[in-house]
Amino acid sequence: MISTDGKSFTNPQDEPIVRLLDVWKIYPVGPGVPALQGVDLTVPQGQYIAVMGHSGSGKSTLLNLLGCLDRPTDGEYWLGGEEVSAMSDNLLSDVRNRRVGFVFQSFNLIRGLSILDNIEVPLLYRGDTHQVRRRRSMHLAEVVGLGDRTDHRPNELSGGQQQRVALARALANDPTILLADEPTGNLDSATTLEILALFDEMHQRGRTIIMVTHEDDVAARAQRVIWLGDGKIVSDIMNGEGS
Repeated sequence: MISTDGKSFTNPQDEPIVRLLDVWKIYPVGPGVPALQGVDLTVPQGQYIAVMGHSGSGKSTLLNLLGCLDRPTDGEYWLGGEEVSAMSDNLLSDVRNRRVGFVFQSFNLIRGLSILDNIEVPLLYRGDTHQVRRRRSMHLAEVVGLGDRTDHRPNELSGGQQQRVALARALANDPTILLADEPTGNLDSATTLEILALFDEMHQRGRTIIMVTHEDDVAARAQRVIWLGDGKIVSDIMNGEGS
């Protein structure tokens, strides 16, 4: 498996990239609201998954747990061979910075920074030198087709271009998994196809992608489609298997 740096991904003992074991998430409202109920999930390295479900099904909660933004009430979460669910906040933050890349529907770019500086943000937390940050950020800007726009600011770009920047930023730390939350939700149909083509390319390079979407045509691009309902996995199929 090849990364955007041309390096091979390694995964000792062929461990699954993601493994959830009987994961529960209960929010302390009244008697407790179960957002996830006994979820078991294994994700092999390099798989492209779409997560679907109606509002309140648990999609966002699942993505937050996978991205180490939250931790389960009960159960185990293994990410790249590390059991992360019981880690301290500091350790969990470190794992998140090293292993997870996020792409959001609303882009979440810093308006006052140039495109290149936005891409560099995760590398600042990692402590890379200025030279290393510049080289990596320029490379990623070119990967997403914005090598000629690096001095621009987000408000000078179209929605599709901003999402390209967000994708480049998500890849800056060469993450173990790439998580996307409705990444085409604010884009027109033509731009949606352009962004999905980039995700296809990342998948072909060996990237593990988990994308929340409510659009059937977006989910059709993934290898595997998982449906959530009432905090449980109600369907888990490989595309082309079943209807």
